[in-house]
Amino acid sequence: MKLHIRVIAPDRTVWDANAEEVILPSSTGQLGILAGHIPLLTALDIGVMRVRIEKEWQPIILLGGFAEVENNNITILVNGAEQASDIDISEAQDNLDTATKILAEAKTNKDKIEATQNLRKARARVQAATVLNT
Repeated sequence: MKLHIRVIAPDRTVWDANAEEVILPSSTGQLGILAGHIPLLTALDIGVMRVRIEKEWQPIILLGGFAEVENNNITILVNGAEQASDIDISEAQDNLDTATKILAEAKTNKDKIEATQNLRKARARVQAATVLNT
């Protein structure tokens, strides 16, 4: 039995394929879904979604949203998403270093919130690129 997974961003469908397993970055932690999972609606955090097709894991960066699981169909509505294959790992690492410095230097609450979001996105890109290159 397989899962059908669709990842939909405001401007495009990012992913539409069958898989054996998916691990989602839910707002309460990592959430693994296999075929036959009970119906579920969950908020998603910024992080890496991992999809297992055959024996291979495919990482996709999700920039927050919601996921609905029902009858082996997973519909994921996200604010944005990126394919890990589009990421240059050295550039992603540089962006992570920069985001870390900006957060450390942030003065106002607004700047700290924005810097934290950018740091989480940068961290997810590095994590996804690392998973893809191992």
